[in-house]
Amino acid sequence: MSSEKVALVIACYNERSILKEKIANSLALNYPNEKLDIVFVTDGSIDGSAEMLMQYDRLKVFHEPKRGGKRAAIERIMPMMDAPIIVLTDANSMLNSEAIQEIVKYYRNPSVGAVAGEKKVLAMGAGVGEGIYWRYESLLKKADSHLYSVVGAAGELFSFRKELFVQLPSQTIIEDFALSLSIVERGYKVVYEPNAWAAEKPSSSMAEEWKRKVRICAGGFREIVNYARLFNVFKYPWLGYLLISHRVLRWAVVPFILPLLLLVTYFLATTGDRTYQVFLVLQLTTYALAFAGMCMRHRSKLPFFIGVPFQFVMMNAAAYVGLVHYFRGVDHGIWKKIKRAV
Repeated sequence: MSSEKVALVIACYNERSILKEKIANSLALNYPNEKLDIVFVTDGSIDGSAEMLMQYDRLKVFHEPKRGGKRAAIERIMPMMDAPIIVLTDANSMLNSEAIQEIVKYYRNPSVGAVAGEKKVLAMGAGVGEGIYWRYESLLKKADSHLYSVVGAAGELFSFRKELFVQLPSQTIIEDFALSLSIVERGYKVVYEPNAWAAEKPSSSMAEEWKRKVRICAGGFREIVNYARLFNVFKYPWLGYLLISHRVLRWAVVPFILPLLLLVTYFLATTGDRTYQVFLVLQLTTYALAFAGMCMRHRSKLPFFIGVPFQFVMMNAAAYVGLVHYFRGVDHGIWKKIKRAV
């Protein structure tokens, strides 16, 4: 399977400033050149990205003036790919040299329909809390994969069998999550491989990260509704369990019971019970530090003890705004890229 042809697809919009680094990273991947197509899609870019990329003989470049977003760009060029294995990554995500080899080995197993790599966020400045969050997310994906299947791959490094690719609804926000579910629904497994990873810098500020989290939550609610049929644990026992525990509870339940938990802890603490008093102090301290982080949200760096609780509270608060955006039909389809730390 090491000789299986692979297409590494990078959909990018006005990313010229990072493309030389991305090209060097892609060309350095440890995989036979004749078996690796490196494909860039620059639809809508007006910064000269396409012209610069076309100077490299090893690259395949697809460009059209109209911008339709990442989902539309990938769907447009997919019929032109002749590789049976597709690997999606982002322009600002740098892969380890063995990433493709680590991914491809799983496709020896015909039951595997997709392979998800690990996302690593460089823990710097405001990104300390973001990096810890993604390490936690990686642990969950590893557990899901061992138990049955990953139920949501990170788009920074996600591969699948080309034959399993399907066009997604135009309102889809989290393409990798929706495509993962469509593959698992058809009886295939999505495997998690931490030895294939994509590293990227964190958001330049917590204000930028907030935009991303709201978009993810809005998309999460949309996909929960779109794939509600998979929650049937009688028809999809393991998949239903993983979706409910990993996605529904985290996106649609936990954020909305945190205020209730604080209120209940307060009343229990007034009874004089030391245990509940300690829990109350811990919760209040967490929210106080998160509030301090909010006041410093435009800074590029946050202290560790503030960044972590702020990341936790922001992630759950984004669920409220994301739910409002979902019900109001706010269009998150074409994503405006966030600023990254330098």
